[in-house]
Amino acid sequence: MFLDIEKGKFLVNLARAAIEEYLNHGVQIEPPANTPSELFDKRGVFVTLKKFPSGELRGCIGFPEPIIPLVIATIYAAISAATNDPRFRPVRPHEMENLVVEVTVLTPPERLNVPPNDLPKAIKVGRDGLIVRCGAAAGLLLPQVPVEWGWNEEEFLSQVCIKAGLPPNCWLNPACEFYKFQGQVFTEVKPYGEVIEEDLSP
Repeated sequence: MFLDIEKGKFLVNLARAAIEEYLNHGVQIEPPANTPSELFDKRGVFVTLKKFPSGELRGCIGFPEPIIPLVIATIYAAISAATNDPRFRPVRPHEMENLVVEVTVLTPPERLNVPPNDLPKAIKVGRDGLIVRCGAAAGLLLPQVPVEWGWNEEEFLSQVCIKAGLPPNCWLNPACEFYKFQGQVFTEVKPYGEVIEEDLSP
């Protein structure tokens, strides 16, 4: 289920190439001929762009569910993170030299079938990402987010509610559904730099 670092490097380099080809030439690239067969498995994935060296978010888009082949989902998510994140104006080509590309490969979401008060004990910061669905509202936070912000499990639950546009205590509402997933985070240490697998231990 988890990828080795070479496949992680492949995906990060592919994401950067997809963005730059689209920004410079308006072309959506195809999966390269040397794509490892494992990367055609259907997997959820998010591509995140961060300013270097501040780490400030510049774009993040992805697919929570394993609905399309990972290599294709990475291309789609990369282009969308650069051009379609509604929180930001589209990335301009010259910005790429100051942006770090990060790819998070997800496990399938798992429904948390526990009473609301037990939700904090059913998740672990540094291991799990979260999805909330409540009526028409939905929100997702990747596993690295609570680590970056220093949240505990209850704060993580509250923040994913806020991400969905819901009250922070919505996790105590039995009508809201919560899902957890794990993620492997592959990231450049600097723009065009070495790709590493990030350790999410808090």
